Amino acid sequence: MTLILDPGDDVVHTRAALSAHVFQDGRITVHPAPGTDSTLALAYDVLAALGKPVPLTGYRQLDTAPAWAIAAAWILAPPVTHLTLLRAHLLSPRRLHALFSLRERTGLRLALVCHRPDIPVALDQALTGTRHRIADATALLPAADSDAAALQDTGPAHPLAGRWLNLPALTTLMAYDGAGRDCRCAAPLASERDFFPPVMPPATTAEVAHRLHGATAHPHLAAELATAVFTAASVTQLDTVHVHDLAPDASTVTVHDDGLRYGCVTHPVPPWARSLLQAAAHLWRIAAGTDGPLFTDPLGSKGLPYLTDVAESCKLRPPQPRHPKRRRRGRRKKARPKPPPETFWPLCTAHYHSPWAMKEEMYGCPWPPPHTQRTIAARKKGWLPPDYGHRNLRPPR
Repeated sequence: MTLILDPGDDVVHTRAALSAHVFQDGRITVHPAPGTDSTLALAYDVLAALGKPVPLTGYRQLDTAPAWAIAAAWILAPPVTHLTLLRAHLLSPRRLHALFSLRERTGLRLALVCHRPDIPVALDQALTGTRHRIADATALLPAADSDAAALQDTGPAHPLAGRWLNLPALTTLMAYDGAGRDCRCAAPLASERDFFPPVMPPATTAEVAHRLHGATAHPHLAAELATAVFTAASVTQLDTVHVHDLAPDASTVTVHDDGLRYGCVTHPVPPWARSLLQAAAHLWRIAAGTDGPLFTDPLGSKGLPYLTDVAESCKLRPPQPRHPKRRRRGRRKKARPKPPPETFWPLCTAHYHSPWAMKEEMYGCPWPPPHTQRTIAARKKGWLPPDYGHRNLRPPR
C-alpha cells in the first residue's frame, strides 16, 4: 500500500492519476463521488471505474455486502492489480475499513492520494498496523502526456455501435424441456461430438464483447449470455453448468445434456468471454464458498431481468423474420417516430436428435446455420438452401 501526498492539491497530479486508468493493463483510478459518506456509494464508485453500470438492482437498498462482493469478483477476474483512489483524506473510518477489506480479498496494490499537507486522523489510524510507504505526488504522479491522454479518451472505434446484431447462436436459446440431473462427467470437446457453433466475424465479436462487459454489473447474467453466444446452448443446457464445469483458467466450459440434443460437450471459451465466466465463478467462491450453479446469483438477488431482456438491452437478438418491402408513395409525409422493433425469440429444434418429436415455433425466423461437419461442407458447396431445415421454412422454388 502506498500513501501519496499531494499537499498543494495540484490539478496536474489529479490528471496524471486519472490518465493512469488503463483497465486493459489492470490499473484503475477511482474518484469518489463528493458529498457522501456512504460505503455503498464508494462500492458503486469502484464498480463504475470497472466499467459496470450502477446502482445495483435486485438487493436491499442499503445492503452494502453485495456491492463489495461483486466489485471483488470483477477485480479478481481480469485481474485488476492496481487501484488508485483520489481524495483519500475525505474517507471516513467505515469507508477506509471497507476499502482495506477489498484489498485483503483481492490482493490489490492500493494507492491512496491525500490532497492535504497533513495526514487526517482517520487515515492515520487506519494505516496503523498496515505495511505501507509514503511517497510524494511529484515523483509518482508526473504530468500526463496530453497526446496520450487524448488518445486514451478517444478509445477504440466501434463501427457497429448502436446497431442491432442478429446472432444465429441465439436462435436455439429458448427451450421447452427443463434442466436435467447434476452431471459430473468428463465430456468430450464439441468438435469430437461433431458440433460446431456459429462463428461470428471479428468486428461482430469485438462489438459483442464490448457490449457484454458493460451490460450489467451482475457477473452471472453477463457470463450466461456470453456462454449462449459462443456455444449456441439453450437455457436448459446453461442451467446445468456448475462452477466445477469451468476450467481453472477459464479456457473451457462443459455444458451438460440428458441426450435430447448432442450430449454433454466441452466448449473452448474465447478470450473475450473468459473474464466474464471467471467473475461469476469468483462471486460464488466469495459469497458462498461452494460449488453451485455458475449462472445463478449466490447473493440471492430478486427481480433481475430475464436473459432475453438482458440480450435485448444489449441489442443482441436471433435473426428476425424478413419484412416485406414497403412501396414508395408519390407524396412524402412527415416521418413519424418508429416504435421499437418487436423481437421474436423462436423455439428451434435444430440441435435435437428427434426434432420431429418436439414442438417448434419459429415465428418466421430463419434456421441457424449448419452445425455438423457434413452440413457445413454442403453449405460451402451450395447444396443446402438458405433456410435449410423443415420444409415449410425453405424458400419457394
